[in-house]
Amino acid sequence: MAEEEYGSFVDWNQMGDLSKSSGPTKVDCKDLKEFKQMARQGYWAKNQKLRAQVYEQLIKTIPCRTVTPDAAVYRDIMGNAGTKKPSSNFPLPEFVDGNPLPRHCLKAEAVSSGHQIINCVAGQFPDISHCPSLPAITSLLLHFSKDEAQCFEHVSRILACNEPGKRLLDQTFLAFESSCMTFGDLAIKYCPAGHKLIVATAQDALEVYSDWQRWVLFDLPFSHMVRVLDVYLVEGYKVLFRVAIALLKFYRKHKAGAVGGEGSQPQDSGKVRADIQAFIKGIASTVTPEKLLEKAFSIRLFSRKEITLLQLTNEKSLQQKGVTVKQKRRNVQLALNPDTFSSEIVSAKEMRDIWSWIPERFALCQPQLLFTTSNHGCSLNRFYQHCEGYEPTLLLIRTTDGDVCGAFLSTDWEERKRGGNKLSFFGTGECFVFRMKPEMERFEWVVIRHPELASSSNAQSQEEPASSEGQNSDNNGLQQPEKPAGDLSPFLSARHFNLNSKNTSMFMAGNFDSIIVGGGDGNALYIDSELNHGRAGRCATFDNPPLCAESFQVSLLETWGFQDGMAS
Repeated sequence: MAEEEYGSFVDWNQMGDLSKSSGPTKVDCKDLKEFKQMARQGYWAKNQKLRAQVYEQLIKTIPCRTVTPDAAVYRDIMGNAGTKKPSSNFPLPEFVDGNPLPRHCLKAEAVSSGHQIINCVAGQFPDISHCPSLPAITSLLLHFSKDEAQCFEHVSRILACNEPGKRLLDQTFLAFESSCMTFGDLAIKYCPAGHKLIVATAQDALEVYSDWQRWVLFDLPFSHMVRVLDVYLVEGYKVLFRVAIALLKFYRKHKAGAVGGEGSQPQDSGKVRADIQAFIKGIASTVTPEKLLEKAFSIRLFSRKEITLLQLTNEKSLQQKGVTVKQKRRNVQLALNPDTFSSEIVSAKEMRDIWSWIPERFALCQPQLLFTTSNHGCSLNRFYQHCEGYEPTLLLIRTTDGDVCGAFLSTDWEERKRGGNKLSFFGTGECFVFRMKPEMERFEWVVIRHPELASSSNAQSQEEPASSEGQNSDNNGLQQPEKPAGDLSPFLSARHFNLNSKNTSMFMAGNFDSIIVGGGDGNALYIDSELNHGRAGRCATFDNPPLCAESFQVSLLETWGFQDGMAS
């Protein structure tokens, strides 16, 4: 096929069957519903010149901000592309999160053009803080653009879309992270068998689901990807969710037919992610583009309204946790001043490592020593006196065997008084436990790794009895308050996992004779009233192994608070 004006960036030898032009040569259609049907049926899929014309027509109709940069702006900024060769050394902006520009069927020099376009976009859209899919969209559009300026205008209009309820690309970390949670919610509802497979084989389901956009925009074969783009430009963001759910369905079917089925033990999430990626890259051998779209659009009752509701719910949940931006934790760790920090249990380096685990909104605070047994004595009463009024706190313990472990505790110890004389659990899902030896390891709330364990019922705060050392460990499973429905997406429920969710929200407890961290079928940490004897064990809340010897003597105990680093 001779190179057309629109295909100046394309290596036609790489296009395969797509380089053979056939089918209709024009589209006489103004009605959106009719356009939708034509896109799904692949009306222009066999004529790349027509596809380029349709893309231009569709993108021009996207409602945009009043001031949206166009091709003329690009030419003014970058000069004439015909006389100015793009540099091959243009690094991509940080907001693409390290994702490269896929080459697909582009000429080698066209990759440099793509870098130049994205960098120009970065200058014109300073509000973009996280947009990992931008290189993929830019690459796809570059295949069907006349020149860099037109591709820039098309990308800009997609980014500047302001139609209510229509979303085309995530442009902030909050939006991206909530979309990953939303995909997990949709997988639970619309692909339960696939979700059960991910939970059974990966240690962290949400980590696997964080690749959902990559599956569609980076990993699919080019022939499949452009068919998705056909429909995406007509129907918007929900198409990506539909196709990703369809891919999860096909992957589950593929694994069900493999030797061993679904009986394998949970493994490193990275291996599962790589396995899914390899399957999707090779999907052309078993699934045609038409079959993929047919599966995607056969999902019933899957609406844009539902996606929007889930997205808003998840964004609210992330905002409540203080997760709104992706920060470089290395920079955050510098908030700890090694010259002024002094602990008898951990070094400044070890404390910086612990600091990298704490929630984002506290990471810029300075550690403030509240209590230490070496200065304040081994008294639980004095421990409470020094720690009450501070939230959150960090508990550090060194045993007489030299083991070091601890816990990040989200809630003021004064909350224990609400339970009267009963030992009652309180706290939030931001609590976690950790150990420093034999290697540093953190154990978060089990629901973070397996959100399907959470209940969406609207149970309000209720104080429930906690189990202390003198009680039968079977009582550790007494009911605990569940997270309010507003903090969880509607589909985050314990549907596909046989675990008593009552055991998974026992964070911290204390009374006059002991403090406990973690509950449910045991305690992660138990310390007696003299802050002398302790026990460590497994617990359902953190799904942790014993943090140290199961029975230990406390050599030293410290509690640290968080002092606002911006305070005068």
